[in-house]
Amino acid sequence: MTTRRSMRSTACACRLRRPENTVEVRIYGARGSIPAPGPDTLRYGGNTVCVVLRLQDGTWCILDAGTGLRAFGSDLPTESGDPKRPMHLLLSHLHYDHVIGLPFFDAMFRPETHLKIWPVRSGVPVARGPTFFDGVNTPVHHSVLPATMEYLPPSDEPWSVGSATVTRLLLNHPGGCYGMRIEDSDGTSVTYMTDNELRPPGRAGSTREEQAAFANQTDLLIVDAQYIPQDFPTKSGWGHSSVPEALDLARAADPGATLLFSHDPDRTDEELDIIAGNAQSFANEFLRGPALVAVEGSRFQLSGSGLTPLV
Repeated sequence: MTTRRSMRSTACACRLRRPENTVEVRIYGARGSIPAPGPDTLRYGGNTVCVVLRLQDGTWCILDAGTGLRAFGSDLPTESGDPKRPMHLLLSHLHYDHVIGLPFFDAMFRPETHLKIWPVRSGVPVARGPTFFDGVNTPVHHSVLPATMEYLPPSDEPWSVGSATVTRLLLNHPGGCYGMRIEDSDGTSVTYMTDNELRPPGRAGSTREEQAAFANQTDLLIVDAQYIPQDFPTKSGWGHSSVPEALDLARAADPGATLLFSHDPDRTDEELDIIAGNAQSFANEFLRGPALVAVEGSRFQLSGSGLTPLV
């Protein structure tokens, strides 16, 4: 309990000293499907998914643009670094809970911002481009945005994002969703696998074994764990995994640390406390590193030696 609360307090820490040659991981939103503000979600947070990496060369790498993206935009003016360096937005898929933060991202309204938006997959418009910012679906028209928004062309080749290389794997989610492995220049890696049903009722985009191989010995595995076993079979086919399934995947993938992610909007802080305790007990017996429940506002330093909370 003490550890989770201390990590939660970092949400207000806007000026953190970042050691050189490490990756910093920030959780700005960890809730799945729809924002869930209220007294029962204060400690773990109610914003939808948004994870921000600061790579070894200082590049910002944004994983999904849920409502948590707004808080990252508020933090940016206090950060040191080269304001001319492009930021990179990597979207797992285009469901609203993963893109709805974009119109409220302060950086979009600054002329010095250069945001590179990577394609979700071939043939799918990224963040709906001008259609998303059409003045109807959102109140701001793309023509008045002062930021430079660069839409990268579709490619099946690995992406070069700052000092990192990004590979993708098709997951199991209605409408499609991609997991991403972000490997920095020294081999430090984060594998991001949200919105994924490990045992889908229909055809799978990838098997559990393929996913475990994709995440094999990654330094940090951020993994969908939206449901608990009691949610099934009602939610079979909804595109999310249970906590035991996510931990079983972690056991097969052997990551340095595991972060359970994409919490059900109805899951309370007290229920997540229970999940966190059970997950760490599992990790103590079966994993080589910790298994944590993602907390909005938490920040970590990631290196080959492990995951260290920044306080």
